[in-house]
Amino acid sequence: MPRPTDIKLHQKSRVLELHFDDGFECNLTCEYLRVHSPSAEVQGHGPGQEVLQAGKQDVGITNLEPSGNYALKIHFDDGHDSGLFTWDYLHGLGKYYEENWQQYLAKLDAAGKSRSAN
Repeated sequence: MPRPTDIKLHQKSRVLELHFDDGFECNLTCEYLRVHSPSAEVQGHGPGQEVLQAGKQDVGITNLEPSGNYALKIHFDDGHDSGLFTWDYLHGLGKYYEENWQQYLAKLDAAGKSRSAN
């Protein structure tokens, strides 16, 4: 399982920069992390129970809290802070960023919802 060697939160650009020990690097936006939170509030309690997150375009991160040696608890400025982002989960979010993002945008479109909070 890849582990991060460096984690940097860029508040102004709202990007989390991750460097892993397998050489993989990625930049994940706060919005992307928020809408793909591993929490039950977002993922549901089983397949098909996911809850589409809309209006999160301007969300930011207020705090990053390590959880043991295996995960990160992310505190978002909209109050969301449940769910642990394991190193493996974060690595996968980075690796499949484009695919995940396009699927998310398609779901928003199909639901007639927007990334904007307005």
